[in-house]
Amino acid sequence: MKNTNLINVYYMRGNKKLAMGRLALKDRKIFFEYNSEFIATGLELSPFKLPLEAGVIYCENQLFDGLFGIFNDSLPDGWGRLLLDRKLMQLGINPNALSPLDRLRYVGPNGMGALIYEPEIPDIPTSFSNDLDQINNDMQEFQINNDAECIDELIKMNGSSAGARPKALLSLAGEDWLIKFRNSADPQDAGPIEYAYHLMAQSAKLNVPEAKLYASKNNLGYFGVKRFDRISDKRLHMHTVSGLLDADFRIPSLDYMAIMQSTLWLTKDIRECNHQFRAAVFNVLTHNRDDHAKNFSFLMNEDGTWRVSPSYDLNFSSGPAGEHSTTIMHEGKIPKLTHLLQLAEIGQINQANALLIIDEVRAAVDKWPNFAKESGVLPTSEKTIQTTMQRISKSLLT
Repeated sequence: MKNTNLINVYYMRGNKKLAMGRLALKDRKIFFEYNSEFIATGLELSPFKLPLEAGVIYCENQLFDGLFGIFNDSLPDGWGRLLLDRKLMQLGINPNALSPLDRLRYVGPNGMGALIYEPEIPDIPTSFSNDLDQINNDMQEFQINNDAECIDELIKMNGSSAGARPKALLSLAGEDWLIKFRNSADPQDAGPIEYAYHLMAQSAKLNVPEAKLYASKNNLGYFGVKRFDRISDKRLHMHTVSGLLDADFRIPSLDYMAIMQSTLWLTKDIRECNHQFRAAVFNVLTHNRDDHAKNFSFLMNEDGTWRVSPSYDLNFSSGPAGEHSTTIMHEGKIPKLTHLLQLAEIGQINQANALLIIDEVRAAVDKWPNFAKESGVLPTSEKTIQTTMQRISKSLLT
């Protein structure tokens, strides 16, 4: 494989493929230039960090190895990066020799959202089963025994999905789904726990994607969500808060205040701020502390209108030192009601509405034992989570 210094970026506007611009690598620096026809559309795909203007733009931020945040959103991290790096090593290629542009070529047309990169590195022809137990066995063999026999299939199934847990992007019954599998550090009932959290989020009136707990013959089941960056055969532009604000998702780098301010500016819709606030309250009350910058996203439609994406990666989790990865008005360890009300004010949500949202989320959280039993969560996990959430609810008001 030869390194590349120039790639073309395209944006899928519905079913129409638009030339967005070109990325170039020179002297270890990355540059981007918009296509003049794309500028004429007026579509700002990353308004904070990649303004819609003529001329060559240099990425000064080295956070993503010099890559603009919007394009870094297309790259897999965690599990997906591990797979690709292992494949490269299998081919005798040093993964560190790849530039971000080389990695975007591997993504090609298969990334999350609506961006496509060319010339792509062609897929190795593979075929794989939709048998989730078989996929899980292959993933376990890869993780435990360093078995790379099925690595091509695993790479193809992963797409550019992010996160540390093994994932597969599959077409099931004609619909696109993302299925999660356990890694070695996950509890036995990881799938049921996440599904129970999904049911709890639904009850709390969060905007969440369709989800299922897929049955297994060998374990307690696999959690799956229907992809929300796809509507039939059309793709939606998706931009994480990490990419939008150049915020490091690997370390604490954000406060919910910045997320709320971005929501207000980008969507110009108080209803979207309500969605964001409700999700923040849910994360606080349910001890979802892996709330880093890549776990918040926005979607843009064909007309350039932005909205908050459905909430995802909702789970019982701990952040750095047990605190929230994203602080709540500068508090990460023990957020109080006052912090939540201050956050609501940033989003122009009046106190009465904020208190109503908090009460609605709290009522759903109180039903945790019901959701846990319905989902098959093990008794020890159910009790641990219940005790933790009760402690948080109590401390919120003290």
